[in-house]
Amino acid sequence: MMSWLHVVEGGYSAVNGNWTQFGGNLSFVCLAISLWALFSIEFQRRSFRQEKVAFGIIAGGASIGSILLAVEFHPGIYIDLRFSPLALAGMFGGPIAAAFAAALAMAFRFVIGGTAMVDGIITMAIATGIGLAGHFWTRKRSPELKDVALLSLALGVALVLSMALLPTLVNAHVLAGVGFPLTALNCLATVLGGFVLLKTQQWELERSILVTAFSQSPDYLYVKDRNSRFITVNENMTRLFRFRTTAEMIGLSDFNLMSRPLAEELYYLEQQVIDTGVPLIDSTEHIEGRFLLASKVPLRDKQGRVIGLAGVTRDVTERTALERELRESKNLLSHAMAGMSDGIAMYDSKGFILFCNEQYRNAFPLSGEARVVGAHISDILRRVVETGERPGIPDDVDGWIKAATASLHSNKDEEVQLHNGDWRSIRTRLAEDGTAMAVVSDITATKQAEIALRLSAEQLKSLAETDGLTGMVNRRAFDEAFARETAGSARRNTPFSLLMVDIDRFKAYNDTYGHPAGDQCLRVVSKCLRQSVSRPADIVARYGGEEFVVFLPDTSAKGAMIVAEQFARRLAQENIAHSGSEFARVTASIGISCATGAVLRTNPNRLLTEADAALYDAKTQGRNRILAHSPNGERHAMKEAG
Repeated sequence: MMSWLHVVEGGYSAVNGNWTQFGGNLSFVCLAISLWALFSIEFQRRSFRQEKVAFGIIAGGASIGSILLAVEFHPGIYIDLRFSPLALAGMFGGPIAAAFAAALAMAFRFVIGGTAMVDGIITMAIATGIGLAGHFWTRKRSPELKDVALLSLALGVALVLSMALLPTLVNAHVLAGVGFPLTALNCLATVLGGFVLLKTQQWELERSILVTAFSQSPDYLYVKDRNSRFITVNENMTRLFRFRTTAEMIGLSDFNLMSRPLAEELYYLEQQVIDTGVPLIDSTEHIEGRFLLASKVPLRDKQGRVIGLAGVTRDVTERTALERELRESKNLLSHAMAGMSDGIAMYDSKGFILFCNEQYRNAFPLSGEARVVGAHISDILRRVVETGERPGIPDDVDGWIKAATASLHSNKDEEVQLHNGDWRSIRTRLAEDGTAMAVVSDITATKQAEIALRLSAEQLKSLAETDGLTGMVNRRAFDEAFARETAGSARRNTPFSLLMVDIDRFKAYNDTYGHPAGDQCLRVVSKCLRQSVSRPADIVARYGGEEFVVFLPDTSAKGAMIVAEQFARRLAQENIAHSGSEFARVTASIGISCATGAVLRTNPNRLLTEADAALYDAKTQGRNRILAHSPNGERHAMKEAG
């Protein structure tokens, strides 16, 4: 019976006598992998699945060939390198290639049979699994030589463990007999085969990049032989001449594609390139209603002989049409610009004035004499600096001129103020040929109206956000600030506290002393509240009627209690008489709530709810006191405010 191992009694003398046969087995495996490297480019043209199936068949064939070339050490026990192709198929071919390779090799080993058949098939499955593990390990990147080395090491370890654990092999003392040469040769075959496959992948990638770049270039690319027949073309060439595939153009010449006079002209120019070896650069061609700019260079072999030419043709139809339109409209545009109310100037790509009307010069009274055809933008800007025409120019004059010159050729809208207070709008637009057109308008009246309107809007906004009686933030502005500041505290994960203040028995105060006195009382309370907070971020707002709200970002419940106590003391110091109150003076009840993190992120309005509940409890428990609640349901100690 055949097996994949042979134990040699008496040491390694038989192994040493068969190194030549081992070398032949190793050569066959490497040859099979090299053949795949040679023909893999052909399979790249087919589908991904077909390529992997082909690789799996090659690897399986290499494994079968290794079995057929196995070295016999004992009747029925052989040694070979079948495991290396299976591991390589798994790593470089993935599940599809591994499945085909393993199926072929295992089926062949099953047909052969033998005492170690089961152990051999198990070890083959392990080798395939190791290869697949390597494939999934490197699936997000390309395998490297170190990955092949790790694959080889893993395969060696698996072989040693198989010889040490599988019963048939253990009974035959295979590990002691031929463990080293078997493991070493399979590892060596894996490294050599993996190196060949790595180089193959690298060459295929480089070739794919070159082919893709040639095929998908936006220009028309082609290569011709010495008789001006196409050897290869890119996809743009097939679209230009209305072919379905590039293969249909191979072997054709210009005589097959266009009129004879034009074909003869192009043939003559190309033959001159081939005969003289002098490139043809930016030659104009008119083909299929398109204007083309062609460059053709000779191709030489290693001996320097011209064997053909390569051509690059760019479609300049649109550019040619634009140039023609620009030439035709230049005079008309000049006349139109001269009669416009706005100032217009056109700068070339280097910053020199090509055209400007009188209105453009008049728009800049101090530097107008410098704004003439042929003047450079940097000289004009220097004149602006010298005359002081534009206020606010930085001390680094040269840097400002350099930056302004560099920004000329960009689409932009800007408004500048002159020395006399007038305003100019400068709208710059960049044309396709690199020229920049600047349109200057006098917007002094518009700008003055805009400034006045903005001031009015700011005043209205201030009025809309301010309580008319107390001068503090009103309910609407408070709601906006509350949403903004609670979101900020949630992001920073800092505490946020809120005080809700209500004047005790305020209706009775109004009924007793009259509404004017009530309004004055509200002003005094708001003053005490403002004096009790010190940070710009702290906001005091009139919440409605005799209710006030204070929110304190980045403030704990303890800090909020301190603010509340300060307010209570200040209000007590005012000692506003209130005969309708059980305290004989104006007092206030205060509810406090504090939250952080999740509450602020998910339901910041809980702060208002809990502060309002605390205020309610403070009023029901006797008024003139401070009570704190938290959104998690805790109730803090109550303090009298007076």
